[in-house]
Amino acid sequence: MNITIIFEDEHILCVSKPNNMLVHHAHHSRNVSEETSLLQYIMDEKGLKVYPIHRLDRKTSGIILLAKEKGFVSKFQELFTNNEIEKTYYGIVRGFAPDEKTIDSPVKGRDANVHKEALTYLKTIEKVTLEIPVKPYDSSRYSLVELKPKTGRMHQLRVHANKISNPLIGDPKYGDKNHNIMFEENFNCANMFLHAGRLEFTHPFSLEKLVLKASFPKDWISLFEKFSWVNPLEL
Repeated sequence: MNITIIFEDEHILCVSKPNNMLVHHAHHSRNVSEETSLLQYIMDEKGLKVYPIHRLDRKTSGIILLAKEKGFVSKFQELFTNNEIEKTYYGIVRGFAPDEKTIDSPVKGRDANVHKEALTYLKTIEKVTLEIPVKPYDSSRYSLVELKPKTGRMHQLRVHANKISNPLIGDPKYGDKNHNIMFEENFNCANMFLHAGRLEFTHPFSLEKLVLKASFPKDWISLFEKFSWVNPLEL
């Protein structure tokens, strides 16, 4: 395994997290001895203890900011709290998604009984129709979407994609099982297609304007070629 470093200075380490990798183990995790978390990998490879500034699901790939000292975390978290950091995710979803849509729909927080306000801006970049039947249809349709969350709720983008009937491909919880199986059988793609592609913000210490990008995993690139889609991170 090779973790790509996107940016590094004395305050932060920005890396691209692979699919299906925990950022860190929960205290009561059963799998502590069985798998290496991102934080453990960085400690093993670089001898560096880092502190997550924001969350990224295990099944989501892409860009994550890590602080090199605990005292730096709050300064960067203020960017998220004050909406001074622009996060751009990309997803491959079932169906033809709307050209543009504002999804303003509450999402359950970590306390499953409490719903919190959540806002996502969606834009469709590419579409494809495949002559591959998926019940109950004789063909199947998919969209490449750009997702800009304005709040940071747990599973927000996954829930919001499902809310508008365009669930993410490969999502085991909120997705469409028939379409997930189709991608596995026809394209050998079993990962969830949600990628944190880009972060744009002003560094709170150096005041440098940063535009950081995480390249797509190989299975995305393969689908871009098959579907004749333009890679949005190369535009």
